[in-house]
Amino acid sequence: MASHAYEIDLDVMTGSLHCDEDGRWFIGQHDLIAWLDQHTGEEVTFILGSSADERDVQTRTCRTCGRDYVDIECPHCRSNRIRLRGR
Repeated sequence: MASHAYEIDLDVMTGSLHCDEDGRWFIGQHDLIAWLDQHTGEEVTFILGSSADERDVQTRTCRTCGRDYVDIECPHCRSNRIRLRGR
C-alpha cells in the first residue's frame, strides 16, 4: 500500500512509532504533529499498519492475466501498466 502511495506522490511516513520525552509523537524521524499541522483543514485518510502483523495474506487470481498474486493488485499487470504509461 505504501508503494502505491509513493507512486501517486502522496505523503508517506514509515518507521517506528514513538513518543519523545516532551510528549511529541514521531514515526521514525518524522514529527507526526508537524505533519498533521501541514494538513490542517484538509480531508484526509489516515491509515496505520504494522509490519509485525502476522495475518495470512489471501492469494488472488488476476482477472486479466490469470496469474496468482498476494498484493493489492497483480504485480505483473501493474508493472506493465506503469511501463506502457511511460513512468
